[in-house]
Amino acid sequence: MRLSPDTPLPASVRRPAYDRAAQAAGIVHIGIGAFHRAHQAVYTDDAMGAGDRDWGITGVSLRSGEVAAQLNPQGGLYTVGVRGADGTALRLIGAVQRVLVAPGDPQAVVDAIAAPATHIVGFTVTEKGYLRRADGSLDLAAAAGGSSLYRLVAAGLAARRASGLGGVTLLSCDNLAGNGAVLRRLMREYLAARHPGLSAWFDSECTCPATMIDRIVPATTDADRAAVEAALGARDEGAVVTEGFSQWVIEDDFAGPRPRWDAVGAQLVADVAPYETAKLRMLNGAHSALAYIGLGRGHAYVHQAIADPAIRPLIETLMLHEAAPSVAAAPGQDLAAYAGALLDRFANPALDHRLIQIAMDGSQKIPQRWLETLAWHRRRGGRCPALLAAIDAWIAFLRSGAFPVDDPLADRLRAAVAGPDALRALFGQGGLLPSEWAPD
Repeated sequence: MRLSPDTPLPASVRRPAYDRAAQAAGIVHIGIGAFHRAHQAVYTDDAMGAGDRDWGITGVSLRSGEVAAQLNPQGGLYTVGVRGADGTALRLIGAVQRVLVAPGDPQAVVDAIAAPATHIVGFTVTEKGYLRRADGSLDLAAAAGGSSLYRLVAAGLAARRASGLGGVTLLSCDNLAGNGAVLRRLMREYLAARHPGLSAWFDSECTCPATMIDRIVPATTDADRAAVEAALGARDEGAVVTEGFSQWVIEDDFAGPRPRWDAVGAQLVADVAPYETAKLRMLNGAHSALAYIGLGRGHAYVHQAIADPAIRPLIETLMLHEAAPSVAAAPGQDLAAYAGALLDRFANPALDHRLIQIAMDGSQKIPQRWLETLAWHRRRGGRCPALLAAIDAWIAFLRSGAFPVDDPLADRLRAAVAGPDALRALFGQGGLLPSEWAPD
């Protein structure tokens, strides 16, 4: 039996505390993968459970129809399993109402963005989904083709303006430094090239707040789905698993109404940068290091790698002595305590977070996760032995042939490291990554 709105559930499973059928969709979220479903959708579910109304989510997949096939037959419902040392707690999430597949019906996505009830368009499309060139500018050819987020959003905004509606909040929830500013700049580049008459309206009517998101969400396995089915008595193809910890810091800069996310655990602040920088350089930087070093030492999961006595000291050095000093902390932001909490989270044996999943898209992640820290120390005459060890492990990973290299620059990366001077090929003049961040 497949999970549906009519499925009777065990009393132990927490249900949505609101009438789903009475809610309009106020959010269109592009990139409705496991992370969004375990993070922003949970906050939205909690906000509606606390009394907010009309913040249902229309999910959008830019490429695959997999999530639509998982959730649409279930009326958008799915379970989140929160795993800890004492077991797994299941809850049913009702915030997602439907999932659209952009390549199959791009007009439906445009119509959803243009709907009067829509006030927020969110994004979790990963770093590579922003279609940036090596210099950070928008790849206009890629952005104009197919069902890119720029093409869809621009068409939706144009329809809103033509209908006399106001703008929307464009909310990036991806691990990009200054993600709101990056999204605004790239969106403006696209509009200037393809919809020049829309640029001034976009500037006056739409906002792009910065955000920092944090929750570990491993890829769901068949074993995870089987365990959920055994607990529910129904098959949930959209189930996700995660840890108990969750953090969401949002710049308080919305174009219109928003859910009361701040009443259910999110932080609304004037400046996200200190939180974002700490997360990118400490958590994400450590995660990438664990991935490449851990895979090289034969580990499969994060909790295995952090338990390795040859790896843990490097990760502690990376976080406390290399990344943390480069962060201009906000008042009250305790980076030493943050590092301790991260080590505890990494060691969670109930969360099988695969290292190969973290190793994806290294060329898109490493600049902000590692190289900005290296550059900060270089300007002050310092060195970063843990990060240099991580870079060596990344190069060994690319050279080994033992693992799939899932990266938009995979072929060029393999060619670069095949020669005798991999560092120069990767970071030097004409290298694949910015030369100003090259390690010594």
